[in-house]
Amino acid sequence: MTIAQTLLMELNEESKATRAILERVPFENPAYKPHEKSMELLKLAVHVAEIGDWIDTTISTDLLDFSKNEYKPENPKDVAELVKYFDACQAKAQKSLENASDEDLMKDWTMRNGEQIYFTLPKVAVIRTWCMNHLIHHRAQLGVYLRLNNIPLPGSYGPTADEM
Repeated sequence: MTIAQTLLMELNEESKATRAILERVPFENPAYKPHEKSMELLKLAVHVAEIGDWIDTTISTDLLDFSKNEYKPENPKDVAELVKYFDACQAKAQKSLENASDEDLMKDWTMRNGEQIYFTLPKVAVIRTWCMNHLIHHRAQLGVYLRLNNIPLPGSYGPTADEM
């Protein structure tokens, strides 16, 4: 089994849990924040939805330079658009992983902002840390937002108290 095949299996499992939580994002209060320093609900949901696209970017490029890339977040109008965006990002990630070799995934990838280099790691480490772990972290944050808004939570790794 290749590295990409193992990452693809993990991505597919995490996608189920992520899609389930995104399907419950309330659009009635998109600016909701549990704390003044927190990200707004809709911005967080879009961030969770877009992370699959990062896998494609990691595989298809050797660096991300924030000084040369203008970030334009999606602006979904409802849950259907949010989930559609997530599905598109996941499809790109899946296709990239299906076509990636172990050699591709061992090449270095750099995140920088102009002269400031944040890190250089093998692409496989970027996918595990900055894509997969990052996704799981923000999905959990989104779960807290939903809980605080009395929205029943779907399970990620088994049933939640709402599903018992």
